Amino acid sequence: MFYETAKNDHGLPRDPFKAIVAPRPIGWITSMSANGEINLAPYSFFNAVSDAPPIVLFSSEGPKDSLVFVEETREFVCNLATFDLRAAVVETSAQFPRGVNEMEQSGLAAAPCRLVRPPRVAASPCALECRLLQIIDLKDLDGKSTDRFVVLGQVVGIHIDDHFIKDGRVDTAALQPLARCGYADYAVVDKVFAIARPTAARRTAAG
Repeated sequence: MFYETAKNDHGLPRDPFKAIVAPRPIGWITSMSANGEINLAPYSFFNAVSDAPPIVLFSSEGPKDSLVFVEETREFVCNLATFDLRAAVVETSAQFPRGVNEMEQSGLAAAPCRLVRPPRVAASPCALECRLLQIIDLKDLDGKSTDRFVVLGQVVGIHIDDHFIKDGRVDTAALQPLARCGYADYAVVDKVFAIARPTAARRTAAG
């Protein structure tokens, strides 16, 4: 099948776009307002976009609390969403009134960060402390605002539970990170395998 996204004439019960661009890591974002209010929310439009310096992004549909708080304090934390924490991740996606602390509502303990003010989720095995680089107001091909905002942050500190470091490497399979697969479907990474990259000589010969 083929369909034009402007017409959205795929004929399916649900839009398949997000099920195709999958799995997507979940950014479980902690932010703090200028008044010290704490917000914790999962974002399925999230990823790393650079490693030197390390930069991550998440996309907010509308001016949600995370976006507003990050604008105010220019800091946030990405907590690793794992299979063991799946119930809390889902619970923190609920639409609470602004100012309600989702950590407390979901029974999660907070842990202090070293370089930024928002706390991290103590039970999460990894957390990325971030400072805001820029917020992009996304526009479509006609130059119209989409009411989607991309938040880019530079990672300034990383927490890793030593239990998940094996032979000098982070054991991703043991972490069991969650990923979004579209609709109400999720996946968990519990197995990894290596693929050898081609050598420089083979790349030169091929192209």
